[in-house]
Amino acid sequence: MNDLTAVDVLVEPDETAVDRASAWNTRMRGSVPDGFALDASHRPHITTLQRYVRTAELEDVYDAVHRTLAETDTSALSYRAVALGHADWGVPGQGLAVILLRPGRQVLDFQAALLAAISPFTGSGGTAAAFVTDPGEDISPSTLDWVDVYVPAQIGPDRYTAHITVGFATLDDLEAIEAEPFDAFTVRPAAVAVHQLGNSGAARKLLRSWPTPR
Repeated sequence: MNDLTAVDVLVEPDETAVDRASAWNTRMRGSVPDGFALDASHRPHITTLQRYVRTAELEDVYDAVHRTLAETDTSALSYRAVALGHADWGVPGQGLAVILLRPGRQVLDFQAALLAAISPFTGSGGTAAAFVTDPGEDISPSTLDWVDVYVPAQIGPDRYTAHITVGFATLDDLEAIEAEPFDAFTVRPAAVAVHQLGNSGAARKLLRSWPTPR
């Protein structure tokens, strides 16, 4: 359906977390040199909710997020980075590496509130036209499916896997990297934003942003 936009309502992490993610991204690109770099169109982020929304109602989505933020103590949102892991995104011999985060209780409450607020504007069955793409780029089937099944697969305790994506690496390299000690750290939000998605869950295009108080 060409009238849908694939969006990510996400948390932009603080500067310390961005620096850690960038360092890990450099290491991943040493494993897969043509993997994506974290930059303005692949921003380090923590997904809270992904959905296909009706493009004609994007302003309603922004208003819903804004109202939810007005009712949320964003200073209470926090995460604990606890490990490096990876997921299979359909690239043979490679995995998509992420910093795994343990979300606080307030994060789960915020996710539930966002879901309730934007559900009236959502659809399903989005195509590649719902995403940001580079010339000649195809959106992978795993990316298309992931947005459709994000609810309920990633909603609530024991389901939501909070993370910061840091890039592709070979499975052999990831096995060695994930066996190394990991220095845990706390992550806090710098902003909440709505982005249009690209391949592999990348936050490709900023649509709206709200800074959070420190």
